[in-house]
Amino acid sequence: MAFLLKSMIGNPLSGMGLGGGGDKEEDETPKDPAKAAGMTREEYEEYQKQLVEEKMERDADFLHKKAERATLRVCLRDKYRLPKSEQDENMIEMAGDDVDVPEELLKMVDEDATEEEGKDSIMGQFQNLQNMDMDQLKEKASATVTELKTKAEEKCSVM
Repeated sequence: MAFLLKSMIGNPLSGMGLGGGGDKEEDETPKDPAKAAGMTREEYEEYQKQLVEEKMERDADFLHKKAERATLRVCLRDKYRLPKSEQDENMIEMAGDDVDVPEELLKMVDEDATEEEGKDSIMGQFQNLQNMDMDQLKEKASATVTELKTKAEEKCSVM
């Protein structure tokens, strides 16, 4: 509670900048970042090099993953005949030529393609016809026709 009161009220002259006690904190902090981290200069430089190298490695991995995703999107756009994206093409160019789509994703795309080819073929259409229940189709068609007739009779005074 005393801390709260002291921080709220504080020293009334400290906020005016009259050269009060604010300089003590600045004098106590060392100007050398290596000393502030508790390391020697050489250790600090090595640490900074490691940080930069790790960041570059993470950025390269991230760029590679983004390029893989862009490659997959390009494959899917080609498959479904969608318009190409310049952003994806630029991403692939930035990553270089060594970008491949992961094998698992390629397998999934290939499986989808074979399933769709089967559905698009004439034999696939015949199988769909065989699986349909003709009686059910006739009932649906007759129900739709009667529904249309009743709606037309309600709206049209001539009928």
